[in-house]
Amino acid sequence: MQAWLRHLNELEVSVCRLWSRSGQRRWIRYPFAFISRLGDGVFWYSLMAALPLVYGLKGLQASLHMLATGGIALLLYKSLKGVTRRSRPCHHASDITALVPPLDQYSFPSGHTLHAVVFSSVAIYYFPVLAWILVPFTALIALSRIILGLHYPSDVLMATLIGLGLAYASLSAFI
Repeated sequence: MQAWLRHLNELEVSVCRLWSRSGQRRWIRYPFAFISRLGDGVFWYSLMAALPLVYGLKGLQASLHMLATGGIALLLYKSLKGVTRRSRPCHHASDITALVPPLDQYSFPSGHTLHAVVFSSVAIYYFPVLAWILVPFTALIALSRIILGLHYPSDVLMATLIGLGLAYASLSAFI
């Protein structure tokens, strides 16, 4: 691993320990595990299916836009994970437990957060009324990844920035 990533891991691991300890409480762990599970795709695919039913052609356009941008996000985050190969907090420190099984080996960036930001940003562009549910849901997904011991705060922060950049670029290209 690159020296700068080792240093960053050491800077952030104390925050990860603290948040992971809070996740040991069942009343915190179960809701965040559920939110994280919804962020695996269930919520987003359901939203993409519902938009055309509720909003017609504009909903279909939004869903296709979300699908295309999500595909680009998938390629981007898998490439970044392969390049950085940053270990997850639960693999870096023995006192941090993964409270749900990780979907892959590496930590940077958070794919859940990246997709949540991209999908929410695109959906809110088309339908601003959805912001009241999508913004808090996206924030909870991002928090869940740290609380569940799977990501460092910088994984989530960078995924948010990358997701916003990708959403903005896609809106410039598609609209």
